[in-house]
Amino acid sequence: MSGEMWRLDVDADRFSVVERAPGTYDLTWETGPNPGYGFTIATSDRNPLSRGRLEEEARGFLRQVDAETGYLE
Repeated sequence: MSGEMWRLDVDADRFSVVERAPGTYDLTWETGPNPGYGFTIATSDRNPLSRGRLEEEARGFLRQVDAETGYLE
């Protein structure tokens, strides 16, 4: 799936996901207030992450976002 963009719905939020390299994912917060904002996650062994693990990581990201700014605290 490397290089293909796909959608990840997490509760009421949506992310676009691109596997940039094996085990490296760029997640862009599509429903967030700041266009293009998101995060990258990578595995040290280049093994792929499951959809469930990516959902967990996205929830962790959302828990850290400042409600006023829409950016990480």
